[in-house]
Amino acid sequence: MVTSHVRFGDKVLSPSIPAGEADILVGFEPAEALRWCGQLRPGGVAMVNRVRQEPPVVSFGLYDYPDDPVGDMRKAGINVHAFDAGAIARDLGNAKLVNTVMLGAISRYLPFSPEILKEVILQAFRARKPKLVEINEKAFEAGQAAEAAS
Repeated sequence: MVTSHVRFGDKVLSPSIPAGEADILVGFEPAEALRWCGQLRPGGVAMVNRVRQEPPVVSFGLYDYPDDPVGDMRKAGINVHAFDAGAIARDLGNAKLVNTVMLGAISRYLPFSPEILKEVILQAFRARKPKLVEINEKAFEAGQAAEAAS
């Protein structure tokens, strides 16, 4: 289980986002997204990978896995976009593409164009792993399509 905060803007005084102030929640697992949905501001967006992977807190008996975490988020009034990013990545031939799929999915909710984010991602692959550029471009675009359909 990993939790990260990403803040950017003209004046960022702390890397941490206070509870109730996040614009976007990217959940790579539904129950974890539910667990952290209190970080979202009213009107924020949760982008959730539907692939269920019981986190350690469940196997340790510290947390009961909810029956329908995405449904629970929706009942709480959260704008949730949920899809199987793992299946998309596997269909593209590499399970590691989930990250790029999810970035494509959130791209239209950022304060800059999706094309800018895609180009930055592809530049990073051009510099370090050029043979992965094309597949990551497809993954980004597949994430955009999945978000639009969710």
